[in-house]
Amino acid sequence: MVNGKNSSVSDEFDINAPHREAAMFYGLFLRGHSAERLRQDIDIPKALTDRWTNHNAYQEGPFQDNVQQMVRYRKQVLAIFDELVSNQRNYPGLQ
Repeated sequence: MVNGKNSSVSDEFDINAPHREAAMFYGLFLRGHSAERLRQDIDIPKALTDRWTNHNAYQEGPFQDNVQQMVRYRKQVLAIFDELVSNQRNYPGLQ
């Protein structure tokens, strides 16, 4: 319970969290880390999501919803990161 009422994960989701996480990865990029390697660290490999969504042991309960929410979140972080990297390459003086 939060503030005397029941809350769900969606109620507690911080809308700025993906931006902060993307900014952290962008900071690593500015310090010389490979953009491609950082993209791999941000994204969830398709083989892993396929295993989670297709394996019989993972079909029950809220697991599938959690997987979908996590994948959407990681894709959002990746999109924000890509936009930051693209903007930096288009305007190299802006850092």
